Amino acid sequence: MLVLCVVGLAWAVKTNLVSGFYVSDALSALGDDAPKSAHGDVNILLIGLDSRKAMDGSDLPAQFVTDELHAGDSDVGGYNTNTLILLHVPGDGGRATAVAIPRDDYVAVPGYGMRKIKEAYGLAKYDEGIRLEEAGVSDPATLEQRTRDAGRKSTLATVQNLLQVPIDHFAEVNLIGFYHIAQALGPLTVCLNGPVQDDFSGADFPAGVQELDPSQALSFVRQRHGLDNGDLDRTHRQQAFIAAVIANLKSAGVVGNVGKMQSLLDVVKKDIVLDSGMDPVAFATQAGNLTSGSVDFQTLPIEGYETVDGQDVNLVNPARLRAEVARLFGASSAAEAVAHGTPTGREVVDVVNATPRAGLAGATADVLAAVGYQVGEIISGTEKDMTTVTYGPGGEALAQILAAKYWVTATAGSSLPAGRVTLTLGDDSPMAPPQFGEMEEVASVVSTTTPAAPGGTAATSSDASPEHGAAGAPIRADTGVPCVD
Repeated sequence: MLVLCVVGLAWAVKTNLVSGFYVSDALSALGDDAPKSAHGDVNILLIGLDSRKAMDGSDLPAQFVTDELHAGDSDVGGYNTNTLILLHVPGDGGRATAVAIPRDDYVAVPGYGMRKIKEAYGLAKYDEGIRLEEAGVSDPATLEQRTRDAGRKSTLATVQNLLQVPIDHFAEVNLIGFYHIAQALGPLTVCLNGPVQDDFSGADFPAGVQELDPSQALSFVRQRHGLDNGDLDRTHRQQAFIAAVIANLKSAGVVGNVGKMQSLLDVVKKDIVLDSGMDPVAFATQAGNLTSGSVDFQTLPIEGYETVDGQDVNLVNPARLRAEVARLFGASSAAEAVAHGTPTGREVVDVVNATPRAGLAGATADVLAAVGYQVGEIISGTEKDMTTVTYGPGGEALAQILAAKYWVTATAGSSLPAGRVTLTLGDDSPMAPPQFGEMEEVASVVSTTTPAAPGGTAATSSDASPEHGAAGAPIRADTGVPCVD
């Protein structure tokens, strides 16, 4: 869906090429003051809806849902957003980055408290349906359209609140749309590290490279039972599928061929919703990185698992997610640290232990001192949930480096003297202090590593793994067929 919308739109030099798509004004719910991307960059939220309903709210044919999709029946699934991908397209034509947000991440949903992020859509849609029916709205198609818009607004607000980055556009597709996309493209080439068999999704594949028909493609991206990392492995499947779509479009000569693109979009446009502000002609000038496959797929890290009200959820650290997205999108606190220069060596770091873990402040101070930093006071403080870094005049460079290590944002402290930095270790801090390089090398080290997962040391982007909380190595769309679990 991502590639068809974006690549298709990138080559849509004629208005009629994209006429007929469903459009939505849901993005307006973020308000006129919502942040906007700068420097020609564009962020697009891609929503995969786990709905067995058509656009007008009618049930999809039972034999199709049950036999072809292996997806139960039309009463299963509700309106969960089982796929959420935030795509960042740099305005300078550099590599694009697609960041997947695991569907079971336990986050704040505006108006509903802490929920799985996938539930933001369905909760708002349901409540809007009750409100509209009480107001006398009874036409099923109207109800479906307006309640889905409420779901989109809730999802957009939830993602923006979580990651605190601009969302400039969005696109949405449901299960039937996914099937039609795979059907229109023809066989798609994927690769599995090992054989799989799952009765729930219908996945039954050998190891190695293979071609999938539409029904198999849906099973491939829907399987989570029997996978070591469940939904996280399923997210990697979805990313591998998108890479396969890019390869298919390129090999079939669709990219750049208006006639072929028109035929393809005629098949899938009835299943895709775009935001009304999308300008395909303007976007065409910067989508060359997508059409060439210059896309890296990343999965946002989790901190662990927990059962809440009988449901399994992913625990996440919002501050860490924001830092990770900022880093991937080119605006990380690590980059800011480099921009502000390296520490002078005259800064003094006070370390406060605001956790119940005895000795953590002292151990952290030892690590900092070992690489050349001056350590001031080592203090036991009142327990806090979150780690913070504050700095006085002249302490920003060091503060930014510390903040990047702990996945937080450094803030200026009005009461701190010049050159003073306070690191307050909260319950979210690693069990052991993260490792630092020599003082004069710290800025470059921070800019090329992923912050340490709780209890571990920093990992480079090539060796991080989702089961240890890190984002994992990227899946690249232009380096052949990626093999996934």
